[in-house]
Amino acid sequence: MSALPAQSIPAPRRVGPERAPRRLRPAPERAVRQKPRLAYAVIALGGVAIIIVAQLLLSIAVTQGAYEIDGLQTQQGTLTREEQKLAEELDRVESPQFLATKAEGLGMVPNANPVYLRLSDGAVLGQPTAATGGASASAPLVPNALIDGVPPSGEQASGQTPTGGIPDQAADAATQAPVEGALPTPATH
Repeated sequence: MSALPAQSIPAPRRVGPERAPRRLRPAPERAVRQKPRLAYAVIALGGVAIIIVAQLLLSIAVTQGAYEIDGLQTQQGTLTREEQKLAEELDRVESPQFLATKAEGLGMVPNANPVYLRLSDGAVLGQPTAATGGASASAPLVPNALIDGVPPSGEQASGQTPTGGIPDQAADAATQAPVEGALPTPATH
């Protein structure tokens, strides 16, 4: 800080005619109060109506989407069950026992005396003999419950449900009287 006192320059005086001081007057009183304009009311009510209609349309769209989702989920469940059914059918058809049964139905028989050919010197190992047929020759070593009772030709036995259909006797079974003391059950495969 400096030791000298601060000096300020006085503001220049305005030169000109002097004005008389203003006097405040009260505002004139209005005798009649103005009504709000009709346009503001119409705009406000129109805005409310537009908001209500928009909310209703959004609600309808969301509900429709929920129905579509439900339908697609139902369809997905049906397709999943169909996929599982087809996978089980494929597992049954791919089993070695099923293939052996089908081969036997076509006239093929397993050979109990296999013969091997050594490629290094062309030697034949084993004694070649003609294969003999018979039920005991092709009996599976490990039983397979999926193919029990399947005929070698692959045709459905009578009374069984064909793949994707209703059994021939299902209509007759539905009209038969139930067994005493037992609950009626549907025909399944």
